[in-house]
Amino acid sequence: MKKNPVRTGIPGLDEVLLGGVQRNNNILVEGAPGAGKTTLGLAFIHAGAALYDEPGVIVSFELDPEKLLRDAKGFNWDLQRLIDERKVKIIQTSPAVLLNEFRSADGAFTAELASIGARRLMIDGLTPLRLYAEANDKPFREDVHLLVEGLARLGVTTLVTAERAETKFEAHAHERFVFDTIISLTRNEVRRRVHRTLAVVKSRGQDFISGNHSMRIEAGTGIHVYRRAQSRPKVDEDQPTSTERVSVGCAALDVMMAGGLYEGSITMVTGISGTGKTVLGVQFLTTAVQAGRRALLVTLDEHPRQLIRNAASLGFDLEGLVRQGSLFIHYESPLELELDVHFDRVTKLVEKEGIDCIVFDSVAVYEMASPDQASDFLYALADFVKGRLATAFFNYESPELLGVSQISQELKGSHLVDNIILLSYVEISTRLRRAIAVPKVRGSKNIQTTREYVIGAGGISLLDESAAEGEEAAPVPQLPFSSYYGLLARSPSRKSPVIEDAVAHGKALPDSPELPPETTK
Repeated sequence: MKKNPVRTGIPGLDEVLLGGVQRNNNILVEGAPGAGKTTLGLAFIHAGAALYDEPGVIVSFELDPEKLLRDAKGFNWDLQRLIDERKVKIIQTSPAVLLNEFRSADGAFTAELASIGARRLMIDGLTPLRLYAEANDKPFREDVHLLVEGLARLGVTTLVTAERAETKFEAHAHERFVFDTIISLTRNEVRRRVHRTLAVVKSRGQDFISGNHSMRIEAGTGIHVYRRAQSRPKVDEDQPTSTERVSVGCAALDVMMAGGLYEGSITMVTGISGTGKTVLGVQFLTTAVQAGRRALLVTLDEHPRQLIRNAASLGFDLEGLVRQGSLFIHYESPLELELDVHFDRVTKLVEKEGIDCIVFDSVAVYEMASPDQASDFLYALADFVKGRLATAFFNYESPELLGVSQISQELKGSHLVDNIILLSYVEISTRLRRAIAVPKVRGSKNIQTTREYVIGAGGISLLDESAAEGEEAAPVPQLPFSSYYGLLARSPSRKSPVIEDAVAHGKALPDSPELPPETTK
């Protein structure tokens, strides 16, 4: 465990560093041009002076102080004020002068640091020192050792930037061995959008969270690191469980699921477009609010205004629930979705507002945004939800109803959920009707019967076949589902024992359920 660590003050980075870096460590920040090295260094110095009363010095070889001040101002960092208060000092010099200063224990550079009581130092960057050594036929390794030894005498925590080619990794660069902490920045184009990552390669004397974490340079904020979702720790080693039930929002469906959903369970609702996945999600959340729970709808397919309008047509007052603070709607466009950033925003909202019930509509967007990360991301999401004993819906638009065993080629999520609800269209005669089935309910004896449902005021409701009556105007009898084979295959056949027995013994055919009349808007 680190004693009195140096907190970088950069949002998210201290979380990755498990609190900060060892005091007096020499930190190397490497990356290609545009990766954010100088910005990260400025953030380190600014946070030290503004937040932790640790004055800092910036040494620049190439950028003049005016440009550094301009760049800092774009992130709402008032470096000029800190300079006036003698908490920050900018020194523009040359590699030759700096190296010469480090050859002396009491040179002018040391005096400059002492004059403001500097605790942090940024040198931007290491590449000019290398070019200076090459131009003067001097061994760069010796200059690096001279630099590191000089920094150790100063008693400050130092951050040095270094350029690295995007396509070439300098695996044997000597500085990588002598610096205590190495932070590597990358900048890649993913589907024509820029995606930045940060990785802590090493940090002597401490543990840290390994792997690539998403990083953004945000206007008015600066550097923001979003810890990779898959690395989230569990809330407790023993996952909390409950025997309390949560209603799906439809009494007949609760019966099919042996009393509803277990609190803390995850339900995957899958079906083709238009079968009512979002409707069932809204129904679930509004019922949860009525029971005194706090709800969150994470919508990635529809904008909140459109969703609120559509829900109102079925009698759901989502806008009213949002105003009263019992329902939260979080929307992010799938076009620029970064999973680590999205995860951070959702989890912080859930923790801040004490959310009990969540609907993710639809998790297929995660596959579209990052096909190679979607499956692991769902595991992280499920782990977080279960760790809080929250009850969640994962809505997924599946093109093939019976493909639920795999969901899709990349997004294999059906085995990590506790319950599965299948929604589908069934064509009978010339009319499309809707079918619902519940093939999986962990810890419960669910009713595995395919039922017919309709969507109307109040959301989804299941038809009662035992009390239904036929439609007189139908040219072909609209029989109940119990009269057919092959409903889930979407090619139902009326050659069933019920019909065959009626025909053979001259009995009347079973009554059909009363279907709602066709309406036009």
